[in-house]
Amino acid sequence: MGRLRRSRVHKGIRDIQRKYRTKRYMRDIDQIHGDIQPENSHKFEKPELDPELPGQGQFYCIQCAKHYINQESLSEHQKGKIHKKRVKLLKDEPYSQAEADAAAGLQRADTKPKKAKTEAMDVSETATA
Repeated sequence: MGRLRRSRVHKGIRDIQRKYRTKRYMRDIDQIHGDIQPENSHKFEKPELDPELPGQGQFYCIQCAKHYINQESLSEHQKGKIHKKRVKLLKDEPYSQAEADAAAGLQRADTKPKKAKTEAMDVSETATA
């Protein structure tokens, strides 16, 4: 691996890296969390036929935001590690913009800071221990 070999490899080309990063882009967890809400789930129950999508858009995994070519491949995907990990991530409630602002120290004038709940310890129990 001499000087010429190193110069012919396209590892450091930034636009190629960005192209593949956007090509493999999947929907974010908070976007999918909005999709699985009951008021939005009716869109995915009976999809329209689309010849551009795999399986004409009939076999869709809502949690992973992916289309599959047939029911067998969808069921195989749902048994897999990637799908199960994604479902586990979706069980947590995503952060809201208000929580992000509060964490950054930015608060609106009309909101009051939340007080942390603290429980008082019983002194008599700790003295005997």
